[in-house]
Amino acid sequence: MPIHPISILSLFAAASLAAGAAHASSGDAWEEFRADVSAKCIAAAESLEDISAVVDPFGTESYGLALISGKPKAGDGFVTQICVYDKQTKAVELGGEIGAQVKPILRP
Repeated sequence: MPIHPISILSLFAAASLAAGAAHASSGDAWEEFRADVSAKCIAAAESLEDISAVVDPFGTESYGLALISGKPKAGDGFVTQICVYDKQTKAVELGGEIGAQVKPILRP
């Protein structure tokens, strides 16, 4: 059965439309992912106030990642915590408070 140029053109058009729909859906899914990471990480940071979150746009294969910053409720200054979001269970864990007193370790 010969393949007609019109059939090939139709297939390309259909594939393009499907790819566009999948891309839009994928973008929406990533936006929902980032919103969920942000909301859950902020909610977990109970020891902070005036909280802001910076979310890694895609995270790793298994985890969402965010930096949560704010003012400690029981102290002064400004601290940051690393938040890890499990993509399977959607549970979050926070690292310790990193503040100005923590000195970065430089490579030799």
